[in-house]
Amino acid sequence: MAEIPETTARRLRVGVLFGGESPEHEVSLQSAKNVIEAIDRDRYDVVLIGIDHRGRWRLADESGFLRNASDPRRIRLPVGATPLAVACGRDPEIVPLAPGDPLPPLDVVFPVLHGPMGEDGAVQGLLRLAHLPFVGPGVLGSAVCMDKDVAKRLLRDAGIPVAPFLTVSDREEAPAWTTVVEALGTPVFVKPANMGSSVGVSRVDTERNYEQALEEAFSFDTKVLIERTIRGREIEISVLGNRTPEASIPGEIAPRHDFYSYEAKYLDEAGADLLIPADLDPDTTSRAQDLAIRAFRALCCEGMSRVDLFLTTEDCGEVPAGELIVNEINTIPGFTRISMYPKLWAASGVSYPELIDRLIRLAIERGERERRLAWAIALATDDTDGDTE
Repeated sequence: MAEIPETTARRLRVGVLFGGESPEHEVSLQSAKNVIEAIDRDRYDVVLIGIDHRGRWRLADESGFLRNASDPRRIRLPVGATPLAVACGRDPEIVPLAPGDPLPPLDVVFPVLHGPMGEDGAVQGLLRLAHLPFVGPGVLGSAVCMDKDVAKRLLRDAGIPVAPFLTVSDREEAPAWTTVVEALGTPVFVKPANMGSSVGVSRVDTERNYEQALEEAFSFDTKVLIERTIRGREIEISVLGNRTPEASIPGEIAPRHDFYSYEAKYLDEAGADLLIPADLDPDTTSRAQDLAIRAFRALCCEGMSRVDLFLTTEDCGEVPAGELIVNEINTIPGFTRISMYPKLWAASGVSYPELIDRLIRLAIERGERERRLAWAIALATDDTDGDTE
């Protein structure tokens, strides 16, 4: 693992953001619970900030920051926590919307958010405006990876194989089922372009199911993908780093459902077998790791991402058997106790606390690099906008 410069000797103040407005709110709560439990308290002071379903930021008390924390179906944020507002600028403040002083300044933010309004560049843009370093890819990488249509086109242009697909931006202009079958075969997957955790995804093999799947997918996004089914093994690789990213050993998902659905990922502990390491020969392992890093770079990622691949087991149109293709990239992967991202790094020799430490240090390294840009230095020393008498 490449060395990352050490930060200051004092304990850093880390703001952990979790919850959010997306349908993946409850997954975020599960992920945050594990991150908060694993973070090294000898090195970091933790400030917990929960975002409720309406997008309101609230200061969370660590003694009771979750309700029903052990039940993934009933996990919730507590009611009545202090609401917060973010004052952006070069001296940002997180201010309670109640009598009281601003929170002590944060050194870095760890967004443990999944899906729209958290993983798609929205929160990353706010943190950039506040000049707060944050874990994970920046605004551009977050946005393009969340949009499966844009991500696949960028990967394809970079010479990285992806599953054949059609994009639909208007429900009324969706292609007829016969057109879909002619182009992509059957069955196909219908999914929202901007969503994660398999939310709104349907496996379709009939015209009736196709119409239902479109309605479902368009209820979650204004753009929908229709993808060819790839018959193969689901391989996942965790990537860590900024300019010199490194790949974990590969793992394999063996779903016990029709596909790796939301329920199989987060609600049914027996929903899939997680095979770590994946049973791959050395050449295939090396190819998978190389492809994961190429995809990470092609989509402008930094910090962390989980790259999901297929290893084809039979010919799928123009995709021959034995090929590796990229399915998607998750820029804030799950950190639940059954999530692959931390499990793959643990199997690669990086413990959960060490992984969190590396991610925080990578965020600070990128923040320092951005502060050294000429325009940033000039603005930081310009006091012409200050108060005048």
